[in-house]
Amino acid sequence: MQSAVITKEVFLFLKELEQNNTREWFTANKDRFKALESSVKDFFSTVMERMKQHDDIEKMKMFRIYRDVRFSKDKTPYKTHFAGSYARAGAKLRGGYYVQIKPGDSFIATGFWNPEKEDLLRIRKELELDAEEFKTIINNKKFVDVWGNLIGEELKTAPKGFDKGHPDIDLIRKKQYIFIRKFTDKEVLSPDFAMKINDSFKAIRPYFDLMSDILTTNLNGESLLD
Repeated sequence: MQSAVITKEVFLFLKELEQNNTREWFTANKDRFKALESSVKDFFSTVMERMKQHDDIEKMKMFRIYRDVRFSKDKTPYKTHFAGSYARAGAKLRGGYYVQIKPGDSFIATGFWNPEKEDLLRIRKELELDAEEFKTIINNKKFVDVWGNLIGEELKTAPKGFDKGHPDIDLIRKKQYIFIRKFTDKEVLSPDFAMKINDSFKAIRPYFDLMSDILTTNLNGESLLD
């Protein structure tokens, strides 16, 4: 299996970029950036190869460091982190994986960041009908030890058509169903960081398996993919 690590040089570059976020500085350090970008991509690829042992990963995407400033108040031209995502293969496998590398703010995230309108309604309808299996999975101690609590933006009240007095309205009014795990700089720079990411992503599978089942069936449990 391919072996790769995040080096101190990656953090040093990102710290300097944050202090010198200009095209002039970046151009002068372009060769250095390219070499570090390649090393981080190798790291992301290492994680993907590990993940393929327990999930069907279709592709890995490394995000560009160039920022789209057209509609942003922040006009700095470059992101001050490296990031990548992993897509699961096929229509039956739902959920996504994300990794961010940044000094003092490295984390991995997984779940459903911005569900389509139809998917969001389907999740809410399932939770309205019966949220017990969902709660059993996300409240399992081993799961919580890795991922903590479910987070995400939510409505201030019940969605249209749902009873605000429903016992699980706290879950139903969410607009995102995600988990985030943060890492210290020391953890990121450790030789077993890729393994820690992989083990964390492997631990999310009970949640993904349930959500994939929900999002590919109707409320009667009949497949929507046939």
